[in-house]
Amino acid sequence: MSYAGPDFDSPQPRRPRRGPLTVALAALVPGALIGWFVYEAVADPGGGSAAAHSTSTASGAPASPTGTASNDDKPPGTSSLKGKVVVIDPGHNITNFQHTAEINRKVDIGTNWKECDTTGTSTNAGYSEAQFTMDVSHRLRALLEQQGVTVKLTHDGDSPAWGPCVDQRAKAGNDAHADAAISIHADGAPAGDRGFHVILPASVHAGAADTRAIVGPSAVLGRSVESNYLRATGEQLSNYVGDGTGLVTRKDLGGLNLSTVPKVFIECGNMRDSNDAALLTNGAWRQKAAQGISEGIVSFLRG
Repeated sequence: MSYAGPDFDSPQPRRPRRGPLTVALAALVPGALIGWFVYEAVADPGGGSAAAHSTSTASGAPASPTGTASNDDKPPGTSSLKGKVVVIDPGHNITNFQHTAEINRKVDIGTNWKECDTTGTSTNAGYSEAQFTMDVSHRLRALLEQQGVTVKLTHDGDSPAWGPCVDQRAKAGNDAHADAAISIHADGAPAGDRGFHVILPASVHAGAADTRAIVGPSAVLGRSVESNYLRATGEQLSNYVGDGTGLVTRKDLGGLNLSTVPKVFIECGNMRDSNDAALLTNGAWRQKAAQGISEGIVSFLRG
């Protein structure tokens, strides 16, 4: 396209004496244009134009070759946890008390034989541990699924009608090849005993139990859950077990002994203490509890 500007007015017939100048300019303009293109080609060592290097995304970040922001521009910690599997084990079952013969049956947990399951505890007002653990487990499942995690529960509501037995609870995590598993509980200690604690598996190698491979990662998971739960809920560390650390190691729990995946238990508070019971029976606080556990698990999964 030609350009006609103030310095390049078309020659007028009544002024023929300017003809030679016009001819000279006509010869110079194409040369100048060629020189400009040559400059553009050599000015960029990478072979691109200056205009291309000034292009940016709407956020101000340099555009990628495809015109979209690079993945490197994403803030850290925002990637999905799709492909990760977590098994949540809601402690006890609300109808266990109707199936005493079944839950009293002994199962092998490696170190000894133990009852299939128990009824759990309750607050003095009758709010059961099984109700609490199921509620927190549902809240926890929703939070983890928002992160892309595949979540499985060992049981859900009235299915099955009782139990399952502690060995089956461990098997659920093993069969799912879970990246992490957690059993949700609340304690039934004497009044005045307050706070929460996380239970870690001891190193056990006896019978069907062999926790040697999971002791290390389970400890990492447990510490992550403990610190995040403490921050999210404001609940104090247990004043009756754990020596003020909030962490306890045990080898008498079938759900831990028989696990082949990283797993911990959490006793979220003491249902028999009125101060703790006021928290455990509060729905808003239970959401904080689920949030703290979720953040602990997510931190562990992200490594």
